[in-house]
Amino acid sequence: MWATAIWPVTLECGDLILRPIHYRDKKEWTAVRSRNSDWLAPWEASNPAPGGRLPNYRQMVASLNSQARQASALPFLITERVPGFPEPRIVGQLTVSSIMWGSAMTATLGYWVDEARAGHGIAPTAVAMATDHCFSALGLHRMEINIRPENGPSLRVVEKLGFRDEGRRLRFLHINGEWADHRSFALTSEEVPGGLLSAWLGRQAN
Repeated sequence: MWATAIWPVTLECGDLILRPIHYRDKKEWTAVRSRNSDWLAPWEASNPAPGGRLPNYRQMVASLNSQARQASALPFLITERVPGFPEPRIVGQLTVSSIMWGSAMTATLGYWVDEARAGHGIAPTAVAMATDHCFSALGLHRMEINIRPENGPSLRVVEKLGFRDEGRRLRFLHINGEWADHRSFALTSEEVPGGLLSAWLGRQAN
């Protein structure tokens, strides 16, 4: 029952749309990822097992859909309405994962954005949309984002949104072939009583 209550869902803010990822998105998703391979490579998760490989597209979508059915993840594509295109274009991906219910009511959020659209407010807007949905619609209490200390663009996203820096986690995740330290940022629902998206858009307008 939990899974059917929380997924699928589509979130919109202006021209930006967060929607479920599908098998039929493979061609466009692969093209965007290929175009951004150098941009994303330093921050890519890797498999620490000897000879370990990451799942292919179909395996990734199947795994994400399985997690969504278990109410432990929300796998979104970040899409944007673009003049001249009949359908919104894929400009990134955002996944709310490790959802814990019960006494924790917490989740972790990760994202990437097309380099060509970086710096246009897409990442912070998408993060704010997803966080608000988790707080208001799902009743979660805490959202966490873990970022490599060297990842300047992602650090700016959490700084813009007011996520608290909760410190450094040593060798936290296997990234680009090695165990890498991360800085952990978090926000609780009490810190944004009027909504994170509203606060972010308000700061942009000033």
